[in-house]
Amino acid sequence: MKNLESLIKTYNDFPREGIAFKDILGIIQDTEVFRDLILKMSSNKVIKSSEAIISIEARGFIFGSAISLQASKPMIVARKPGKLPGELINENYLLEYGQSCLSIQKESLDKFSSYAIVDDLLATGGTVECVANLIRKSGKDVCGLVTVVELEKLGGRSLFDFPVESMINL
Repeated sequence: MKNLESLIKTYNDFPREGIAFKDILGIIQDTEVFRDLILKMSSNKVIKSSEAIISIEARGFIFGSAISLQASKPMIVARKPGKLPGELINENYLLEYGQSCLSIQKESLDKFSSYAIVDDLLATGGTVECVANLIRKSGKDVCGLVTVVELEKLGGRSLFDFPVESMINL
């Protein structure tokens, strides 16, 4: 596999001053790298131990759907407010540059007991912690997190009592 780090661009002061945004979209533009990455992520022990995958809006959907297909696991989505119909469970959380909320359709969690969380990047951990809280509020288990990039110096993984599998650490 080509060097993933070389396909990640940094945009300083985005989305606001003081933030160094890591853009991973170069990875999906290189089909060979993307294919190899999805094969590696979908064979991960966290994915294998789960009954289903929960992907986080929006870039997490790209990786989650490909992993779901490769691993033959159903995918559920965690979305921002106003994006899902039906009865929802919601959780507010803090971002490194503000606050937000995520929702999951309540009925989508009924069929499965254990979930792997998939996202593109782990920074401070607030978004993943939010999804883990939604899963646990529903009486379900979190098998772990699988992410493409982890920004180690921000210490997000320290929030979790479950495994974190990152394909690259920056």
